[in-house]
Amino acid sequence: MNDPTTQSSDLQPSGGALMTDFPFKVELSLAPLADFWTKEMPRAHPVKAVLARLVEEELRKAPELREPIEDLSVLARHRELIDMLMAVVFAPAERERAYGGAMVPFHLRSFYATPAFERLLVGEGGYLRARFNVDPATVAAVRLRYAYTVVLRRVYGVEVEVDLPIVLTVSCPETGLDRHFKALFDSRFVDAAPVGAVPPLVDREGLLARFADPRALTALLPPDRFVIRGFTVLRAVEVTDQEVLSSLKRDLIDKESIISTARFQGLQAKLRTLFRRPKLRLGLAAVDGDQVLMLNSGARVENACIFADSKHHTVAEFAGSIFDRAARAGNPLLVEDLATDPARTPVEDEILRSGVRNIVVAPLHYQDELIGMLDLGSPDPGDLGALDLPKLEEVLPLFSMAVNRSLEELEARIQAFIKEKCTAIHPSVEWRFRRAVLEGIERQRMGAATALEMEPIVFEDVYPLYGLSDFRGSSTQRALAVQADLLTQLGLARDVLRTAHRARPLPALDELAYRTERYLAEVETSLRSGDEMAVIAFLRKDVEPLFDHLQAFGADVPAAVEAYRTALEPRLGTVYHRRKAFEESITLLNEAISSYLDLEEQAAQAMFPHYFEKQKTDGVDYSIYVGSSLIEDGRFDPLYLKNLRLWQLMVACGIAIRADRLKGRLAVPLETTNLILVQHLPLAIRFRPDEKRFDVDGAYNIRYE
Repeated sequence: MNDPTTQSSDLQPSGGALMTDFPFKVELSLAPLADFWTKEMPRAHPVKAVLARLVEEELRKAPELREPIEDLSVLARHRELIDMLMAVVFAPAERERAYGGAMVPFHLRSFYATPAFERLLVGEGGYLRARFNVDPATVAAVRLRYAYTVVLRRVYGVEVEVDLPIVLTVSCPETGLDRHFKALFDSRFVDAAPVGAVPPLVDREGLLARFADPRALTALLPPDRFVIRGFTVLRAVEVTDQEVLSSLKRDLIDKESIISTARFQGLQAKLRTLFRRPKLRLGLAAVDGDQVLMLNSGARVENACIFADSKHHTVAEFAGSIFDRAARAGNPLLVEDLATDPARTPVEDEILRSGVRNIVVAPLHYQDELIGMLDLGSPDPGDLGALDLPKLEEVLPLFSMAVNRSLEELEARIQAFIKEKCTAIHPSVEWRFRRAVLEGIERQRMGAATALEMEPIVFEDVYPLYGLSDFRGSSTQRALAVQADLLTQLGLARDVLRTAHRARPLPALDELAYRTERYLAEVETSLRSGDEMAVIAFLRKDVEPLFDHLQAFGADVPAAVEAYRTALEPRLGTVYHRRKAFEESITLLNEAISSYLDLEEQAAQAMFPHYFEKQKTDGVDYSIYVGSSLIEDGRFDPLYLKNLRLWQLMVACGIAIRADRLKGRLAVPLETTNLILVQHLPLAIRFRPDEKRFDVDGAYNIRYE
């Protein structure tokens, strides 16, 4: 051992070179402890006073214990007396179980320790063999700050509180598992004295303000002006559970923590530490619909995807197993020995073949929904028991969070691909698109595809149902509305030209008026294809540009021009009176029918899921497809087809009633006609990625369209 009275450096053997040189001169001394016995103990209690006198007599026989100790053999010669002195530092009742050591002041070397501390934390030469949760520079800074608290208290009477959490980690020699301890430093038995005259404390406030800065401390109070004597008490309080739980929280924030093999093994190692079981095995699975994704399968990390980096099973494979029973119970389920479990299924047999005898299985929930399963196994029957369940309950929310996040990331990837390739799809068939994307991910994982592609989506043997609510004569009404608006606009233009011609009879105005009259006659007789475009082009090109100039022809012309311009719809630049009334009537009916159809469709979906598509033009039409291939579990009965056909009739009646009630509110009278198309033969529909819609598949089925 190095001379404990010298100004020396310190090492942390398990972590390599740790300390820079400690700048204070330190002397190992039991004098502060001896003073406590002779001065403090007699005042405490009469019985303690008697004991203190006995100790004082023994100390007189060993005066070297009050002097700086340069050779630790001095302590060995007075072992019994040292034990008695240390009884006030480490209570005898707690001595066997407590982790505590007496250290060279502010060094990591023990000269006296409790048995538990000695066994676990003291290495060769008395040095601590633990690892720290901070870097070496931080440990050095902490030691320096604690030393300065002693100097300030003992020399200057200034109290400074320092609470810097240091955690020691040591490998348990019995299990090989890490254990974590919070280090509590006690400097009651450390004294400080100036070397020569007491250095003045010039800038007390500045020193306290910069107490965390080692350079500032050593500049304001040079350490070579002081000597530190006594010993430091290090108490180690086990915080393994808290540290492991905190570490698990940090680890499980990483999205790859449960799908990377290396990180998964890291989680398993920490759970072994938490449960004090070196043979513990962790199993984790996510539940995605009817699939179980086993996450501890040594999967690759290249994909960073819970689906691609897992083994897949169906939920049905676990029927009756311990996993099924735990999921149904909603609580952890413990089996002391799978080999003697009378309710074994092939699942338990497979677990037994893997070497696990003792297992606890717990469901993982998120917002009351089952999202996965966690299991802890051991090769030793009865290794995990009921007393371990409270610890398990603490970690379940952490794993639930991690599994849910991975499932959400998978779902986001699926939805992004579907949105890119298919835009919006009907909820009733979303499962099929989702399955196609998952199969694409699987093909990509297996190397069968370099890029994520979706297989063709085809639904075979589905029954089509079609319904239409049309507005009788709507095309004629639309044409009449266009005709009326054109006649109005041409008439107003003619009025402007005639008024201007009366004020100043120019042949050019007469010619324009004649052309306007001719358009009026043609439109009034019949409205042919292209007439609307021709009339509007004539007015905008030949007539309207003259209006500003014509207003100067006479007093009546501006009024005629104003009448023309007021009649125009500002956004369109045309007369839009009758057409607006027609469109508003169409919209009112369309919205009423569409809203009613949406409401009834919700009820129909609740009866039985089916594909539904609706379109609005001059009327509302819808297509329905129903059949076993559209349902994820494939269960379908013709009863549901009959039910939907009856639903069609009822909806058609409801639409007719609502349309009739709206007649009084329509600016343009419209009659509603309902059509239902019945086809008894099933057909196939295929999703067309280029059109992003479903269409009938095959030449034979095209007759339906």
